[in-house]
Amino acid sequence: MSARILVVDDIAANLRLLEARLNAEYYDVALASSGQEALVRAEEWLPDVILLDVMMPGMDGYEVSRRLKANPATAHIPVVMITALVDPVERVRGLEAGADDFLSKPVDHPTLFARLRALLRTKQVMDAFRLRAATALDLGFEPDPAPAEGVAGAAVLLATEDVNEAELITALMRQEGVELHLAQTASEAWHWLSQGHHDVALLSLSLDGGEGLRLASRLRAHDLTRDIPVLLIADLDQRSLVLRGFDLGANDHVLRPVDPNELRARLRNQIRRKRYQEHLRLELDRSLELAVTDSLTGLRNRRYITRHLEGLLRSGRPAMLLMDVDRFKAVNDTYGHTVGDVVLREVASRIRQDMRAVDVVARFGGEEFVVAMADVSQEEALQAAERLRQIVEREVIATGHGDMLHISVSIGVALAQPGETLSSLTRAADGALYRAKAAGRNRVEMADELDRRPRSIGAA
Repeated sequence: MSARILVVDDIAANLRLLEARLNAEYYDVALASSGQEALVRAEEWLPDVILLDVMMPGMDGYEVSRRLKANPATAHIPVVMITALVDPVERVRGLEAGADDFLSKPVDHPTLFARLRALLRTKQVMDAFRLRAATALDLGFEPDPAPAEGVAGAAVLLATEDVNEAELITALMRQEGVELHLAQTASEAWHWLSQGHHDVALLSLSLDGGEGLRLASRLRAHDLTRDIPVLLIADLDQRSLVLRGFDLGANDHVLRPVDPNELRARLRNQIRRKRYQEHLRLELDRSLELAVTDSLTGLRNRRYITRHLEGLLRSGRPAMLLMDVDRFKAVNDTYGHTVGDVVLREVASRIRQDMRAVDVVARFGGEEFVVAMADVSQEEALQAAERLRQIVEREVIATGHGDMLHISVSIGVALAQPGETLSSLTRAADGALYRAKAAGRNRVEMADELDRRPRSIGAA
């Protein structure tokens, strides 16, 4: 499906002209002839970008933009204001109302399409993060607080050859509480930006005789700098370079002579967007971590260890150590589930501390734990299992209520055979565990061929 553009203008001829131009570029277009209609249409249709006329009767574009950004359903939609007003004060007013950019009438269509491509790229990334964050919420993960609206504490890299411009922007950033790093060459700018600590890169297109665009392209090609917003500083006669910059991944631009208020508004928008993107990314990382982590012990859960073992089986012959806390039901029955949880956490801690960094330890369910070991021999797997058994048994566990419990584990070890499936490997480890418990518990058994045969599994 093509990107969807909502065009808002109270003059029918303007609507039809933009509709024709956008259709020719294969965009899906919807029209609204008033601010109120735009608000309704935006929430119902959820366009990818809104082209919004400023001067409309009843509700002007500034108010429409403020209401769009105040509505969670439409706040993420980029807004481009189209206006005949040329006063910088009006541009600042629109940016502060939530607009992403301004285009002057009559609309220059190459500029329009370059801005649309840039905004759509940004929105695509943001939509992906928003969708994943929404999925996490559906799974029951509580979100962290949203990032602050202010920009104090942000870090900006300014790369310019103009000393006077550098002084102006430095003073401006100081007023905003923003940390500014100044670079006078493209190589110096790359040195700062490649460290990955900046919220915005502010690049002069005249840097090093025209290296600003090459630097912008380089930023987009590297993982550490790919997500840094790039704001170009351009002369009036560098329009073609600005359009090329948008195609290379630049996010915004400001023209010389730089208007301090406009620069401030554009930087604020870019910093806030980056912080929101980072917020969504952290939410995603946290939800993924929670999805594969056992909440009681902090170990990986059964879902994770299952996938991990499947991967190991495709690439080699892993060992699976399946262990069970001996007589755990008696602990729960005698001391209660709270003490039972203490025991499980302590056993998990002892297992985790003893294994190699490359080994994965997981709670398999109930009082069962699993260790997945890659590239080990049978002897090495047995030695690891015996070491774990001794570590668990060696010291008593304090319950916190004055009781000291002697806890042991039984362990079944299975080394994968060529072409073995996970179900077969698990059955083998479970069979060996069954024999360890049947033989008196607190011992290690190695799986044999009989353990791999389907059977009814029960714990001794």
